[in-house]
Amino acid sequence: MEVYTDILSLKHTLTGLKTRKTIGLVPTMGALHRGHLSLVELSNSTCDITVVSIFVNPTQFNNKDDYKHYPRTVEKDIEMLQRAGCHIVFTPTEQEIYPEKDTKVFDFGDLDKVMEGKFRPGHFNGVAQIVSRLFDIVQPDKSFFGQKDFQQTAIIKNMVRQLNLTTEIVIAPIIREQDGLAMSSRNTLLTDIQRKNAADISRALFRLKQQAASGVSVNEITQVAIRQINANPELSVEYLEIVDGKTLQPVLNWNHQGEIFACVAVNVGKIRLIDNVQLK
Repeated sequence: MEVYTDILSLKHTLTGLKTRKTIGLVPTMGALHRGHLSLVELSNSTCDITVVSIFVNPTQFNNKDDYKHYPRTVEKDIEMLQRAGCHIVFTPTEQEIYPEKDTKVFDFGDLDKVMEGKFRPGHFNGVAQIVSRLFDIVQPDKSFFGQKDFQQTAIIKNMVRQLNLTTEIVIAPIIREQDGLAMSSRNTLLTDIQRKNAADISRALFRLKQQAASGVSVNEITQVAIRQINANPELSVEYLEIVDGKTLQPVLNWNHQGEIFACVAVNVGKIRLIDNVQLK
Protein backbone atom coordinates (compact mmCIF):
# COMPACT_ATOMS: atom_id res chain seq x y z
CA MET A 1 0.00 0.00 0.00
CA GLU A 2 1.28 3.44 -0.93
CA VAL A 3 0.51 6.68 0.93
CA TYR A 4 0.54 10.03 -0.87
CA THR A 5 0.21 13.52 0.54
CA ASP A 6 0.66 15.54 -2.67
CA ILE A 7 -1.49 15.63 -5.78
CA LEU A 8 1.33 15.57 -8.32
CA SER A 9 2.81 12.28 -7.08
CA LEU A 10 -0.61 10.66 -6.80
CA LYS A 11 -1.58 11.71 -10.33
CA HIS A 12 1.72 10.43 -11.70
CA THR A 13 1.12 7.00 -10.19
CA LEU A 14 -2.54 6.84 -11.28
CA THR A 15 -1.73 7.92 -14.83
CA GLY A 16 0.49 4.89 -15.20
CA LEU A 17 -2.24 2.58 -13.87
CA LYS A 18 -5.28 3.91 -15.74
CA THR A 19 -4.32 2.43 -19.10
CA ARG A 20 -4.78 -1.11 -17.79
CA LYS A 21 -6.53 -0.88 -14.41
CA THR A 22 -9.92 0.28 -13.13
CA ILE A 23 -9.78 2.75 -10.24
CA GLY A 24 -12.18 2.83 -7.29
CA LEU A 25 -12.29 5.81 -4.92
CA VAL A 26 -13.55 5.81 -1.34
CA PRO A 27 -13.65 9.43 -0.08
CA THR A 28 -13.51 9.66 3.73
CA MET A 29 -12.81 12.14 6.49
CA GLY A 30 -10.93 9.49 8.45
CA ALA A 31 -11.72 8.10 11.92
CA LEU A 32 -12.46 4.92 10.01
CA HIS A 33 -14.77 2.15 11.17
CA ARG A 34 -16.24 -1.06 9.77
CA GLY A 35 -18.63 0.91 7.59
CA HIS A 36 -15.74 2.53 5.75
CA LEU A 37 -13.95 -0.80 5.44
CA SER A 38 -17.05 -2.32 3.82
CA LEU A 39 -16.69 0.32 1.09
CA VAL A 40 -13.03 -0.64 0.64
CA GLU A 41 -14.04 -4.30 0.35
CA LEU A 42 -16.70 -3.41 -2.22
CA SER A 43 -14.20 -1.38 -4.23
CA ASN A 44 -11.63 -4.19 -4.08
CA SER A 45 -14.24 -6.64 -5.38
CA THR A 46 -15.21 -4.52 -8.39
CA CYS A 47 -12.09 -2.46 -9.23
CA ASP A 48 -8.43 -3.29 -9.77
CA ILE A 49 -7.10 -0.43 -7.62
CA THR A 50 -8.73 1.10 -4.53
CA VAL A 51 -7.84 4.65 -3.52
CA VAL A 52 -8.99 5.94 -0.13
CA SER A 53 -8.78 9.65 0.61
CA ILE A 54 -8.58 10.93 4.20
CA PHE A 55 -9.33 14.62 4.44
CA VAL A 56 -11.45 16.52 6.98
CA ASN A 57 -12.97 19.02 4.58
CA PRO A 58 -13.43 22.47 6.16
CA THR A 59 -15.83 23.79 3.51
CA GLN A 60 -18.61 21.39 4.51
CA PHE A 61 -18.66 22.39 8.18
CA ASN A 62 -21.00 25.24 9.07
CA ASN A 63 -20.02 24.84 12.73
CA LYS A 64 -16.37 25.70 13.50
CA ASP A 65 -16.41 23.75 16.77
CA ASP A 66 -17.68 20.66 14.93
CA TYR A 67 -14.77 20.94 12.49
CA LYS A 68 -12.27 21.52 15.29
CA HIS A 69 -13.42 18.50 17.30
CA TYR A 70 -14.02 16.09 14.42
CA PRO A 71 -12.01 12.94 15.28
CA ARG A 72 -8.66 12.64 13.52
CA THR A 73 -6.87 9.27 13.72
CA VAL A 74 -4.76 9.12 10.55
CA GLU A 75 -2.09 6.69 11.75
CA LYS A 76 -4.70 4.22 13.00
CA ASP A 77 -6.69 4.70 9.78
CA ILE A 78 -3.68 3.85 7.63
CA GLU A 79 -3.07 0.66 9.63
CA MET A 80 -6.71 -0.37 9.16
CA LEU A 81 -6.54 0.29 5.43
CA GLN A 82 -3.35 -1.74 5.11
CA ARG A 83 -5.11 -4.73 6.69
CA ALA A 84 -8.20 -4.16 4.51
CA GLY A 85 -6.18 -4.49 1.30
CA CYS A 86 -6.36 -0.87 0.19
CA HIS A 87 -3.85 -0.03 -2.53
CA ILE A 88 -3.41 3.75 -2.27
CA VAL A 89 -4.13 6.24 0.52
CA PHE A 90 -4.30 9.97 -0.14
CA THR A 91 -3.89 12.21 2.93
CA PRO A 92 -3.51 15.78 1.65
CA THR A 93 -3.28 18.98 3.68
CA GLU A 94 -5.86 21.73 3.36
CA GLN A 95 -3.32 23.81 1.41
CA GLU A 96 -2.81 20.95 -1.03
CA ILE A 97 -6.53 20.60 -1.74
CA TYR A 98 -7.37 24.31 -1.64
CA PRO A 99 -4.30 26.33 -2.70
CA GLU A 100 -6.85 29.04 -3.38
CA LYS A 101 -10.32 29.47 -1.92
CA ASP A 102 -12.86 27.29 -3.69
CA THR A 103 -15.62 29.59 -4.93
CA LYS A 104 -17.65 27.02 -6.88
CA VAL A 105 -21.37 27.28 -6.18
CA PHE A 106 -23.67 24.41 -7.17
CA ASP A 107 -27.40 24.56 -7.79
CA PHE A 108 -29.08 21.42 -6.49
CA GLY A 109 -32.62 22.70 -6.79
CA ASP A 110 -34.68 21.45 -3.86
CA LEU A 111 -32.30 18.60 -2.94
CA ASP A 112 -30.26 20.75 -0.56
CA LYS A 113 -33.16 22.78 0.82
CA VAL A 114 -34.55 20.04 3.07
CA MET A 115 -33.36 17.99 6.05
CA GLU A 116 -29.56 18.36 6.34
CA GLY A 117 -29.58 21.29 3.94
CA LYS A 118 -32.16 23.13 5.99
CA PHE A 119 -30.26 22.75 9.25
CA ARG A 120 -26.72 22.96 7.83
CA PRO A 121 -26.73 25.75 5.22
CA GLY A 122 -23.81 25.52 2.82
CA HIS A 123 -22.95 21.98 3.89
CA PHE A 124 -23.75 20.28 0.61
CA ASN A 125 -22.02 22.91 -1.49
CA GLY A 126 -18.90 22.11 0.55
CA VAL A 127 -19.45 18.38 -0.01
CA ALA A 128 -19.74 18.96 -3.76
CA GLN A 129 -16.59 21.09 -3.72
CA ILE A 130 -14.44 18.40 -2.12
CA VAL A 131 -15.91 15.44 -4.00
CA SER A 132 -15.59 17.20 -7.37
CA ARG A 133 -12.00 18.10 -6.45
CA LEU A 134 -11.19 14.49 -5.56
CA PHE A 135 -12.84 13.23 -8.74
CA ASP A 136 -10.71 15.65 -10.74
CA ILE A 137 -7.55 14.44 -9.03
CA VAL A 138 -8.21 10.67 -9.04
CA GLN A 139 -10.57 10.39 -12.05
CA PRO A 140 -12.04 7.16 -10.67
CA ASP A 141 -14.11 4.69 -12.67
CA LYS A 142 -16.28 4.16 -9.59
CA SER A 143 -16.69 5.93 -6.25
CA PHE A 144 -18.20 4.35 -3.15
CA PHE A 145 -20.43 5.94 -0.51
CA GLY A 146 -22.52 4.67 2.40
CA GLN A 147 -26.30 4.94 2.55
CA LYS A 148 -26.09 6.41 6.06
CA ASP A 149 -25.38 9.75 4.38
CA PHE A 150 -28.51 9.29 2.29
CA GLN A 151 -29.08 12.91 1.28
CA GLN A 152 -25.39 13.31 0.46
CA THR A 153 -25.57 10.43 -2.02
CA ALA A 154 -28.45 12.16 -3.83
CA ILE A 155 -26.41 15.37 -3.96
CA ILE A 156 -23.32 13.61 -5.34
CA LYS A 157 -25.32 11.80 -8.03
CA ASN A 158 -26.81 15.15 -9.04
CA MET A 159 -23.35 16.74 -9.11
CA VAL A 160 -22.04 13.98 -11.38
CA ARG A 161 -24.89 14.63 -13.82
CA GLN A 162 -24.34 18.41 -13.69
CA LEU A 163 -20.63 18.07 -14.44
CA ASN A 164 -21.20 15.34 -17.03
CA LEU A 165 -18.75 13.01 -15.29
CA THR A 166 -18.34 9.34 -16.17
CA THR A 167 -17.65 8.13 -12.61
CA GLU A 168 -20.19 5.55 -11.45
CA ILE A 169 -21.57 6.24 -7.96
CA VAL A 170 -22.01 3.07 -5.89
CA ILE A 171 -24.10 3.20 -2.71
CA ALA A 172 -23.48 0.56 -0.03
CA PRO A 173 -25.87 -0.45 2.78
CA ILE A 174 -25.59 1.03 6.28
CA ILE A 175 -23.33 -0.96 8.60
CA ARG A 176 -24.71 -1.08 12.14
CA GLU A 177 -23.46 -1.94 15.59
CA GLN A 178 -24.97 -4.98 17.31
CA ASP A 179 -27.55 -2.80 19.05
CA GLY A 180 -28.59 -1.20 15.75
CA LEU A 181 -26.77 2.13 15.97
CA ALA A 182 -25.52 3.21 12.54
CA MET A 183 -21.73 3.24 12.50
CA SER A 184 -20.32 6.77 12.42
CA SER A 185 -17.00 8.42 13.14
CA ARG A 186 -18.88 10.71 15.51
CA ASN A 187 -19.87 7.75 17.69
CA THR A 188 -16.37 7.85 19.20
CA LEU A 189 -17.19 11.27 20.69
CA LEU A 190 -20.10 9.89 22.74
CA THR A 191 -19.79 9.14 26.44
CA ASP A 192 -20.60 5.57 27.51
CA ILE A 193 -24.07 6.63 28.65
CA GLN A 194 -24.73 8.59 25.46
CA ARG A 195 -23.53 5.67 23.35
CA LYS A 196 -25.95 3.30 25.08
CA ASN A 197 -28.88 5.70 24.69
CA ALA A 198 -28.07 6.51 21.06
CA ALA A 199 -29.32 3.04 20.08
CA ASP A 200 -32.85 4.37 20.68
CA ILE A 201 -32.52 6.25 17.37
CA SER A 202 -32.41 3.12 15.22
CA ARG A 203 -34.96 1.36 17.45
CA ALA A 204 -37.44 4.15 16.73
CA LEU A 205 -36.75 3.90 12.99
CA PHE A 206 -37.22 0.13 12.95
CA ARG A 207 -40.53 0.46 14.85
CA LEU A 208 -41.55 3.15 12.39
CA LYS A 209 -40.87 0.76 9.51
CA GLN A 210 -43.08 -1.89 11.11
CA GLN A 211 -45.90 0.63 11.59
CA ALA A 212 -45.56 1.83 8.00
CA ALA A 213 -46.10 -1.74 6.79
CA SER A 214 -49.29 -1.90 8.86
CA GLY A 215 -50.76 1.15 7.14
CA VAL A 216 -50.61 3.72 9.95
CA SER A 217 -50.69 7.24 8.47
CA VAL A 218 -47.44 8.98 7.55
CA ASN A 219 -48.07 11.89 9.91
CA GLU A 220 -49.01 9.65 12.83
CA ILE A 221 -45.99 7.36 12.66
CA THR A 222 -43.70 10.37 12.23
CA GLN A 223 -45.00 12.00 15.39
CA VAL A 224 -44.88 8.72 17.33
CA ALA A 225 -41.24 8.14 16.36
CA ILE A 226 -40.27 11.70 17.34
CA ARG A 227 -41.93 11.27 20.74
CA GLN A 228 -40.21 7.93 21.27
CA ILE A 229 -36.77 9.39 20.65
CA ASN A 230 -37.38 12.57 22.62
CA ALA A 231 -38.62 10.49 25.55
CA ASN A 232 -34.97 9.65 26.18
CA PRO A 233 -33.51 12.66 28.05
CA GLU A 234 -30.14 12.13 26.34
CA LEU A 235 -31.68 12.59 22.87
CA SER A 236 -33.27 15.50 21.01
CA VAL A 237 -34.71 15.16 17.49
CA GLU A 238 -33.66 17.89 15.07
CA TYR A 239 -35.80 16.49 12.28
CA LEU A 240 -37.50 13.25 11.30
CA GLU A 241 -38.99 13.22 7.82
CA ILE A 242 -40.48 10.64 5.49
CA VAL A 243 -39.41 11.49 1.96
CA ASP A 244 -39.26 10.37 -1.65
CA GLY A 245 -36.04 8.46 -2.33
CA LYS A 246 -35.12 10.57 -5.36
CA THR A 247 -36.55 14.06 -4.85
CA LEU A 248 -36.19 14.04 -1.01
CA GLN A 249 -39.51 15.88 -0.83
CA PRO A 250 -41.99 14.93 1.92
CA VAL A 251 -44.29 11.97 1.31
CA LEU A 252 -47.87 12.52 2.47
CA ASN A 253 -49.32 9.02 2.13
CA TRP A 254 -48.37 5.44 1.33
CA ASN A 255 -49.90 5.59 -2.14
CA HIS A 256 -46.83 7.55 -3.20
CA GLN A 257 -45.12 6.05 -6.24
CA GLY A 258 -41.41 5.32 -5.85
CA GLU A 259 -39.05 4.54 -2.98
CA ILE A 260 -39.79 6.03 0.45
CA PHE A 261 -37.25 6.66 3.22
CA ALA A 262 -37.45 7.84 6.81
CA CYS A 263 -34.52 10.16 7.65
CA VAL A 264 -33.60 11.49 11.06
CA ALA A 265 -31.05 13.76 12.74
CA VAL A 266 -30.70 13.58 16.51
CA ASN A 267 -28.57 15.54 18.95
CA VAL A 268 -26.98 13.30 21.57
CA GLY A 269 -25.67 15.92 23.93
CA LYS A 270 -23.47 18.04 21.65
CA ILE A 271 -22.97 15.23 19.13
CA ARG A 272 -25.23 15.15 16.09
CA LEU A 273 -26.06 11.78 14.54
CA ILE A 274 -28.05 10.90 11.40
CA ASP A 275 -29.71 7.69 10.27
CA ASN A 276 -32.31 6.44 7.81
CA VAL A 277 -34.32 3.38 6.80
CA GLN A 278 -36.08 2.50 3.59
CA LEU A 279 -39.81 2.06 4.12
CA LYS A 280 -40.87 1.15 0.58
